[in-house]
Amino acid sequence: MTWTEILAPIKNTPYFTNLWEKVKQEYATTKIFPPKKQIFRALEITPFDEVKVVIIGQDPYHNDYQANGLSFSVSDSVSAPPSLKNIFIELKSDLGIERSSKELDDWGKQGILLLNATLTVRAHTPNSHKDIGWEMFTNYIIKEISDKKENVVFVLWGAFAQKKAELINQAKHFILKSPHPSPFSVHKGFFGSKPFSKINEYLLSKGLEAIKW
Repeated sequence: MTWTEILAPIKNTPYFTNLWEKVKQEYATTKIFPPKKQIFRALEITPFDEVKVVIIGQDPYHNDYQANGLSFSVSDSVSAPPSLKNIFIELKSDLGIERSSKELDDWGKQGILLLNATLTVRAHTPNSHKDIGWEMFTNYIIKEISDKKENVVFVLWGAFAQKKAELINQAKHFILKSPHPSPFSVHKGFFGSKPFSKINEYLLSKGLEAIKW
């Protein structure tokens, strides 16, 4: 199946028409991130049939040139935000991999859906679009992946992401939970959680290809 087929039922609703009108209005009148053409980039890079891992973020980065439509990812032209730095520290500790690119497109192309719960944000105002209606859409995506696929790893970092566990069929999928990689919680159990090796162990155990981190 394709995202077009998966999303047709929700996109053809008054709810989504209303949401999209709000989003267009925001882009027309305010500085919004990511660039409008990148709002659905996570879905464009990772086709539905190829999803093996879902990493759920809260909302896009809110500073200039950061957000690029993928959760936790930024353009290589800007410095890594603290959470991304900590993800890379844990990657080195877990698998010995020293990653240089801050753009996570290569992860997306290997079947990692880098999905924010809210897909847009006002410049320099974190969480400013959390109430405009995106979560119904992204919850629908999570539930469709859970219902229509099996053996997917759902990575839930932090309390916000962990609330999404109720959308996921835990009998069919692997849920990986830990504290968030932000500076506020990274020392409460994110460091040392070894998510990258755990993801690969699970994928290999199901006969799927490991991720090249």
